[in-house]
Amino acid sequence: MAALRTAVPVLALLGLCLGPAAAVTPLVIWHGMGDSCCNPVSMGYIQKLVEKKIPGIYVLSLKIGSNLIQDMENSFFMNVNDQVSEVCGQLATDPHLKGGYNAMGFSQGGQFLRAVAQRCPSPPMLNLISIGGQHQGVYGFPRCPGESSHICDWIRKTLDLGAYTKAVQEHLVQAEYWHDPLKEEDYRKNSIFLADINQERGINETYKKNLMALKKFVMVKFLNDTMVDPPVSEWFGFYKSGQAKETIPLQETALYKEDRLGLQEMDKAGKLVFLGVKGDHLHFSEEWFDSTILPFLQ
Repeated sequence: MAALRTAVPVLALLGLCLGPAAAVTPLVIWHGMGDSCCNPVSMGYIQKLVEKKIPGIYVLSLKIGSNLIQDMENSFFMNVNDQVSEVCGQLATDPHLKGGYNAMGFSQGGQFLRAVAQRCPSPPMLNLISIGGQHQGVYGFPRCPGESSHICDWIRKTLDLGAYTKAVQEHLVQAEYWHDPLKEEDYRKNSIFLADINQERGINETYKKNLMALKKFVMVKFLNDTMVDPPVSEWFGFYKSGQAKETIPLQETALYKEDRLGLQEMDKAGKLVFLGVKGDHLHFSEEWFDSTILPFLQ
């Protein structure tokens, strides 16, 4: 008993010195085109992997719609601005996230979560990890995920015919980040999503301030990507204006040189992280994910 009485105050003192265990930062993930929040071979797999590697973490895999079918369909047909607004509402009312969260977006989910960071600073996004996100948009649609090939064919034809018409912009997700380097003026005037979050029509200082509040903005580019055109969009680069052959990196774009989003300042502060991984679009190993991505979540 004497030994036990001695041990108790020692343990209590030790607890005071060490303090409470640090809380694990929650994670929000957003899937790509043709996928859903809980697909067991994609987002469901990622969620379980993170939960296994980081015990106690809260992971919210975003679902847009009341069921998985709606979630998948909305990745093609629901206005992106409406999707972002819905997600901002979900995050604001989730008690697990009130202290801040990390975000990880896959393919188009990467630029959608960037819009969340720019438009909805509460609760605060701490780190943004974009895995294959097309931050300068796409100019080409070489492959289309999902089970319905006729949807993919229809999207290709629609983009070719009139990506910047009001009806297409309002109702086709991929048109909202279609960036035609041969029609830059049409893009700037009529793109209802990407041109807005990339400050193509003027400077929204709130967007800039909110994005710069990130601790890290991590961009993953797939070095053998056959789906995203051009792949350098995953590192915020794009085609040199007026043609569709030569690409330029982020640092040579007007967006960076004019620092319309604060990316130049973030880059100089070491907040931008550019990662390359061998493989086609969204093809990566568990080992790569564990060693390269998990450290940003811990």
